[in-house]
Amino acid sequence: MPGVRDVAPEAFIQAYSSHLKRSGKLEVPTWVDIVKTAPSKELAPYSQDWYYIRAAAVARHIYLRKHVGVGALRKLHGGAINRGNRPSHHADASGSVERKILQSLEKIGVLEKDPRGGRRISQDGQRDLDRIASAIVEAAREDEEEEEDDE
Repeated sequence: MPGVRDVAPEAFIQAYSSHLKRSGKLEVPTWVDIVKTAPSKELAPYSQDWYYIRAAAVARHIYLRKHVGVGALRKLHGGAINRGNRPSHHADASGSVERKILQSLEKIGVLEKDPRGGRRISQDGQRDLDRIASAIVEAAREDEEEEEDDE
């Protein structure tokens, strides 16, 4: 059975974020349209669905690594800070945004707290992510079969 590792990251994140949006279970805070995702950013994200996309990326990241905390996610989603004519340096992302995403994923049962610290994927969350990954693989397989039939 194909898993999350067998699927391209972009395809999986896009599919899982649309699943989260369709299900309506993920509680989206009211401030998502005005918040900056990092101190190094000038504006809020342009996409209306950025919260779902970030939640899908966080769920995938925690699936691939056993236990992850807020600090690791801040490093992962951080970027370069513009320092004028001086060389740019890495700046971590907003810890509040990462924490709220972890809490909302925990609330719908995808994540759970790890006794060693951080969060880990729950049994239900692992089943959901594997189901979506296998659906992506099946869709790709059907597209290949249709292309072969057209030839």
